[in-house]
Amino acid sequence: MKKVLLLVATVATLGLVSCNNAQMKAEKALQDSLAEVARLDSIAKVQADSIQAAIEAAEAAAADTLNQATEVAPVQ
Repeated sequence: MKKVLLLVATVATLGLVSCNNAQMKAEKALQDSLAEVARLDSIAKVQADSIQAAIEAAEAAAADTLNQATEVAPVQ
């Protein structure tokens, strides 16, 4: 009977340890996932800022070109 109780206690202990390990792995996976989302969000923001800067530069160049053409054109 003592051997059966010892076996049951051992199995219960191993079960608790494995559940705790699974919980720790799940928590690490969640943290890794959140870190990846933050990294991708950061990349997307840099790309959006870069595109916005390119658009503003193109608009400024177009306005400068239009102003130069207006200054050069003869008035009739």
